[in-house]
Amino acid sequence: MSAARGDGAADPGPLLVACALRIEQAALRSAGRGDHALLRTGMGPRAAGRSVGRALERPGMERAAVLATGFCAGLVPGMHPGDLVVAAETRDPRGVVACTGTGLLAEALARAAPGRTVHTGALTGSDHVVRGQERAQLRATGAIAVDMESAATLWAAARAGRPPEGGRPVAAVRVIVDAPEHELVRIGTVRGGISAFRVLRAVLPAFYDWHRSLLLPRR
Repeated sequence: MSAARGDGAADPGPLLVACALRIEQAALRSAGRGDHALLRTGMGPRAAGRSVGRALERPGMERAAVLATGFCAGLVPGMHPGDLVVAAETRDPRGVVACTGTGLLAEALARAAPGRTVHTGALTGSDHVVRGQERAQLRATGAIAVDMESAATLWAAARAGRPPEGGRPVAAVRVIVDAPEHELVRIGTVRGGISAFRVLRAVLPAFYDWHRSLLLPRR
């Protein structure tokens, strides 16, 4: 096990980037190889939780930082396909997981995808695709976006291995593929899906910036 660094920062270990869908994996792979492990979990909270838990049991992953990513549905009127969501926390029926370095991650995303709006707030989990009135009901809880895997991914990550120095760094970044005024039927078949794919492909460097920020001395 790695020891804490002498400058006051703990080694965050490797970066595990988790997505659910093949199209999300394709977007991230097309961005090029980098210093991360890419995990496709499969769709839905149960598959995401199982896959992440198994991945973090592998040798060398005890201290891994985990970032959940992919597409999502926006809940707030005025959102557009291609906008970015940075979770301040993820929620599902089991509880809330607070995210690490939300502000720094939002700034890195703004640099990586200039011209795209970056929204920060609560990201809620669902076990099905959310449409119509249910979208408004989730917004009333204070959430700004919904997807099926982020909450389960971070819940599993927060409880796997439990690194000793203040917990495992976790984050969630989602690209809006549909929104209240822009509901889509199928990802990738309309302009909004194509826009979201391109944005997801562009933001991988921001994930590295976030991961490197974990090495900064903690005050």
